[in-house]
Amino acid sequence: MLLKTSPGSSYHPLRAPYCFSLFFCSSFLPFFILFSVSSRTNSISEMFLGIDLGTSGIKVVLTSPSGEILASESRQLSVSRPRPLWNEQDPEDWWKALDSSVLALKAKHDMKKVKGVGLSGQMHGSVLLDKSGHVIRPCILWCDGRCAAECKEIERNVPTSRTITGNIIMPGFTAGKLLWVKKNEPENFEKVDMVLLPKDYLRFCMSGVYASEMSDSSGTMWMDVKKRDWSDEILRATFLSRKNMPKLFEGSEVTANISEKIASRWGMNQVPIVGGGGDNEAGAVGCGLFNPGQAMLSLGTSGVYFMVSDGFYSNTEEAVHSFCHALPKRWHLMSVMLSCAVCLDWASKLTGCTSVSQFVDEASKARDFDKRPVFFLPYLEGERTPHNNPDAKGVFFGLTSDHKRPELARSVLEGVSFALAQGMDAVHKCCGMPSSISLIGGGTKSPFWRQMLADVSGLPLNYCVGSEVGPSLGACRLAQLGVEKQPIEQVVTPLKVQQVHQPDMARHEAYQKRRKVFEDLYKALKPVYGKL
Repeated sequence: MLLKTSPGSSYHPLRAPYCFSLFFCSSFLPFFILFSVSSRTNSISEMFLGIDLGTSGIKVVLTSPSGEILASESRQLSVSRPRPLWNEQDPEDWWKALDSSVLALKAKHDMKKVKGVGLSGQMHGSVLLDKSGHVIRPCILWCDGRCAAECKEIERNVPTSRTITGNIIMPGFTAGKLLWVKKNEPENFEKVDMVLLPKDYLRFCMSGVYASEMSDSSGTMWMDVKKRDWSDEILRATFLSRKNMPKLFEGSEVTANISEKIASRWGMNQVPIVGGGGDNEAGAVGCGLFNPGQAMLSLGTSGVYFMVSDGFYSNTEEAVHSFCHALPKRWHLMSVMLSCAVCLDWASKLTGCTSVSQFVDEASKARDFDKRPVFFLPYLEGERTPHNNPDAKGVFFGLTSDHKRPELARSVLEGVSFALAQGMDAVHKCCGMPSSISLIGGGTKSPFWRQMLADVSGLPLNYCVGSEVGPSLGACRLAQLGVEKQPIEQVVTPLKVQQVHQPDMARHEAYQKRRKVFEDLYKALKPVYGKL
């Protein structure tokens, strides 16, 4: 492992003066609540610190060995969009947000009880560091779309890239971003000594060590995912080599210890930092997914279907993602729908509803389930799985003067459900049917929609509670595994199932006919999308 210090005069978190503002009073809590939380942490002999670096904010939690969330702090982050398709963040803003969050925890809790640190974070971002460990340019984020031409170039130059990575090389992934920098910012590319993913930059800030882990690194497109190692061939295609990459670890392996200076600042011992995981992989660990066949369907802004496997499988024809899991000797497959719950939010405003819950309630009142249906294609931001089509657009089809808000609402829920089912089917083609599916995320609050998803997919869905802190809880669990060396099944426990939704097979058959029309509509419109 390489230790990088910063002898120059530019800012660096390992040597900068401690001049950050302390924001631990960012939200007022009544004294009795503070006393209750402090009492609980005072009664705990050891804790674990989980860090989840998202795109819109950072969340830091303290957990007990049993997985109880003892305390949490969060800070908001903003995204810079200097040009169309560009999305960037300053890595120093991440560090300041993390530092502020941990200092707030320190003000209320005994951080000497922390035994280990786990990391989770937004995937695919490119943090470029020079030989002194300084950030060269803002991080190009996962949602940045500037490097489509470079991605195609990499696949032309490495015809076996999809076999090596298990994925289509897309603009969201990291490799194409570096080739774009070489072509468009050659002066910056010449300075590149190390490329880190977002959460791994925070690790560097805490420890001075360059390290990453298998799950997050799978999403760079520089990894041979089956071998769980860097691919020299794809690195060469982007004019890089292993010396520009951090050392790889498993998510539950210890990678470094917090530096003496940062430990002193945060009131902690120099505890271990484990590999951690990408946000989806750490979220899966937080939800208790580690056995092959376990799956989760997450209804957030985007829709993600995640299934654990015991080997390397891929389905690049339908844009399924194939990555290493954050746990040893495990992989996973993932379908991604770009516009999921966001479709409900958009359509609720479009139809004059005061809330998404009102919109869903309207959908339950729709007339004539089998007569004069309205169809909705939910491609508001293009689509990933199974179409890999950035030009796809949202569509209402079949409208008549008889249709009212309930029918429109029903069509939106059905359209999103059909698209999610397509992604699920694409995953199942790789490694068979799941043993269980946990239904999580902010979009799962409606029993009506949960049952619709079961009816459309034809599969039982377990509605789980407590998934809101999934990635940060997963980071803590990975830290606990790395420090205490306990069996996975003792630490990575499943979420509590609140309700099991069994599919109504008669409804499933009816939905299958409507799904066929839904799929035919996309095929018919695909040539038109490219002309818009």
